[in-house]
Amino acid sequence: MKLLRTTFDHVRLRDKMLLLYFLCVFAPVVLTNLIFYHVTSQNVKEQRMQDISRALEQIKVEFYREFEDAMEISSIFYTDHQLNELLEQTYPHPADYIAAYDSYLRRMLNNTYSPVYHSVGGITIYTDNSTLLNSGGISFIDERVKSLPWYGKIPPGRQSKPIFVRTDDGTGEQLHPFSLIRRMNYFYSQNGREKILKIELRMSSIRDIFHNLNLQGSLFLLNERGDIEYTTDSKININAKAVAYNELQLPKDTIEFKTHYVLTSNLNGWSIVAVVSGDEVLYGMQESRNFVLLLTCMNMLLPTLIIVWITRSLNVRIHRILRYMKKVKNQHFELIPGTESRDEIGQLTGEFNRMTLKIKRLINDVYVADIRRKNVEIQRRHAQLNALHSQINPHFLFNALETIRMRSLMKHEDETARIIHNMARIFRKSLVWNKDRVTLREELELTRCFLEIQQYRFGERIRYEVQARPEDLDYLLPKMVVLTLVENASIHGIEPLKHGGCIEIHFEHQEERLLLTVRDNGVGMSVEQVQRLYSYMQSQEEMGERIGLQNVIYRLKLYYGSRFELAIRSAPGEGTEIRIMIPADWE
Repeated sequence: MKLLRTTFDHVRLRDKMLLLYFLCVFAPVVLTNLIFYHVTSQNVKEQRMQDISRALEQIKVEFYREFEDAMEISSIFYTDHQLNELLEQTYPHPADYIAAYDSYLRRMLNNTYSPVYHSVGGITIYTDNSTLLNSGGISFIDERVKSLPWYGKIPPGRQSKPIFVRTDDGTGEQLHPFSLIRRMNYFYSQNGREKILKIELRMSSIRDIFHNLNLQGSLFLLNERGDIEYTTDSKININAKAVAYNELQLPKDTIEFKTHYVLTSNLNGWSIVAVVSGDEVLYGMQESRNFVLLLTCMNMLLPTLIIVWITRSLNVRIHRILRYMKKVKNQHFELIPGTESRDEIGQLTGEFNRMTLKIKRLINDVYVADIRRKNVEIQRRHAQLNALHSQINPHFLFNALETIRMRSLMKHEDETARIIHNMARIFRKSLVWNKDRVTLREELELTRCFLEIQQYRFGERIRYEVQARPEDLDYLLPKMVVLTLVENASIHGIEPLKHGGCIEIHFEHQEERLLLTVRDNGVGMSVEQVQRLYSYMQSQEEMGERIGLQNVIYRLKLYYGSRFELAIRSAPGEGTEIRIMIPADWE
């Protein structure tokens, strides 16, 4: 818990306010609305599924009622004794048949049942009694009738069960109508006559049943074999041949609803299947989703505006205080303008202004006086240093070296004279510090003097190579930086080798930067030595009495701060390469 609190203390105020907003407003509102949307969507989906199932059950019941009406009519015809006697009787003259037809058959076939049962489209009795007239609901069983598909499906024998099939009588209907067909053999026939009753259902009533407005989708009436007997899908042609429902290629997002006829005469095993698009089921869910989204936006808009307004009031004023604090750090003591507010930030602003005024007065009263006192101390130390210099009197040393050089020239010892001359130049340059930065040309002249002295000492054991373009010789760099690097390479890198080595000095100007490279093939340095040199880059100590490369790093930090780069590549026995990159300042 303490670690979490410490970590949270480092988070910016604006980020804290955003975190507070997301955790306390955004996330709870979104989570609550997601749960609400999920629950509502599930309820809507379940309700829609129940509505579709109820509509399917309603279709099932209404269709079965149509079928039961036909069954009831067929039972009346099947068990009517007088009807069977009239159909069995032989009529010598057509007038006799007409009289019998008008007395009973017309009432049975046309007037009694059709108006009552509006779902019946027509009643036809087929018989092989040739004394009957082929009209008024009576038809002969001839070769044409026997060739019809439904005729072959009638089971033989007494007490035959009715069949429920679609019949095609060549009327050109788009969908063949349903018919209930059964043999009228309830009574014994002395003449052995065949009588068949066909009750045709009205297809308009069937269409009204299956085109239920509460069910948007395709409906399929399947027989016990799974073949489609009726469908609301106009793309499927079931008149030409039997179409199995399982062979249909339904879209992937469809949902099936199925209801079965169980323990019902003649329709046992039949079923009604509704194929509904998933979008239709989820339509109500989409409306619920839109409502939830609207509610979420309304719940988030007002809190968001309030939090943004409060956050801006805090964040802007705190950043203004921070900006003026940075100015104070850079010794610009400016007061924060504006009237002081009564909240904590306003009190902080007022205290900052009073503190700034007090610091400004302290600087004027104390710091300036302290600077004057330090300037006096610096001048006193300069006086002591000048006194020491005057005691040593370096001009005496320069004159002595010059006298030795002249005597060497008189004795024709030109090489000795040249080396003494180089030593005098190095000695003079090292003591004269009226300027701390010199041109690259001056630094290279001093470096060549040192290298010539080294060659005088070691002969062919030491070699050197200097590469610098003439147009780069006027760039400035701190005094004796190159000389110190070359001295380290000579003394610590080359001298320990018996066979000697080579020192390469390379200068290059790259995009407003000056790259200095000093490379030798000497004994090299260990990893610890390289890391120690790198540590000088991070050290904040005063210069003290440090010398050599440490002195160079200190002076580069003093002049350029973080604008210079140092890279050291060395390994024991592989030599050393030191690369220094500084800003390119022109004289």
